[in-house]
Amino acid sequence: MAAARTFDGFVAPGYEPVRDAFAAQPSGGSALAVRRHGEPVVDLREGWSDAAQTRPWGSETLVNVYSVGKPVIALAVLLLVDRGLVGLDDPIARHWPRFTTDASVRHLLTHTAGLPFFPVPRDPSAWRDWDLLCADLAAASPEWPPGTVAAEHALTYGHLLGELVRRVDGRPPARFVAEEIAGPWRLDFGFGVAEPARCAELEFDRPDRPGLLLGEPGSVHARALENPAGPLDLAVLNSDLWRRAAVPAVNLHATADSLARFYSGLLAGGVLDGHRLLGASLVADLVSAHFTGPDLFIGQDTTWGLGVQIEPDGTWGMGGLGGNAAWADPATGHAIAYATRRIGDFDRVSALDTAISSLRPLT
Repeated sequence: MAAARTFDGFVAPGYEPVRDAFAAQPSGGSALAVRRHGEPVVDLREGWSDAAQTRPWGSETLVNVYSVGKPVIALAVLLLVDRGLVGLDDPIARHWPRFTTDASVRHLLTHTAGLPFFPVPRDPSAWRDWDLLCADLAAASPEWPPGTVAAEHALTYGHLLGELVRRVDGRPPARFVAEEIAGPWRLDFGFGVAEPARCAELEFDRPDRPGLLLGEPGSVHARALENPAGPLDLAVLNSDLWRRAAVPAVNLHATADSLARFYSGLLAGGVLDGHRLLGASLVADLVSAHFTGPDLFIGQDTTWGLGVQIEPDGTWGMGGLGGNAAWADPATGHAIAYATRRIGDFDRVSALDTAISSLRPLT
């Protein structure tokens, strides 16, 4: 007999439609956190953290949220900008001498550097070799002149920005994020997690999902995701190799509430629990449009800030492959995060977004 599905958490009065939408969209293991002006108003969990259904999803369950982690490594670079150590329009080669592409820091942050692919075929073991993959990128030729074309740097983003952090600060990017972002803001997330036993076991929602996520063979989308191998392979994703590696583009392991807290701090102008990470003017720059036009990876017009996508309704944040998402709604003060171990589409996020948006008249 299958184990009974778990459901746990709370909602503040008035947020019952959000609870109902979450309950109607079970994934077998997920969490939803919503904060308003920094205060928790929704904290819900359902299902299990493992495929065998032996470990209920708890408040401390970590899950790989794919590209939802991109704004975190972007913020690491912006901390260096805020401290005067890096300029947004600095050529990358100023800080990374072996870097051959004529791209700026701004180009990296906005996915317009022309380097959406790792250029050398590598197997999954390459994910543990930071220096190897960074050397590949340093020597790569751009697909397009930097600044002219957007194509989300699906796998390369974290190594490009993370190596810039390491070159300027001296610390590996995972350590920098832990000490400069997660620690001060008390966020339960990180790259290269120290406690793999806390991590949820990923599954696909249907057998053909990996092929659907990869896309048309030879397309920009497929080429950006297929090398090095592993990001769509459960044997890799659920391994200690992946969980302990630093892949800042796609392997942030996080709780939903830590992501909501992250966006609460940005909504508050770079301050969370009295601790300022970033100047308010730079936060405003982060969520301002720096590129608007077709994104060849996403396949539609996109507005990029400095690490976040900006939507036509004024919300901003980042989705992650498989249906994870975290975003901010400045009109209502909501910071929202949905995290799941069941890799699928964005139908669940859309339903939750609709329920949360319906509360706007109440806020």
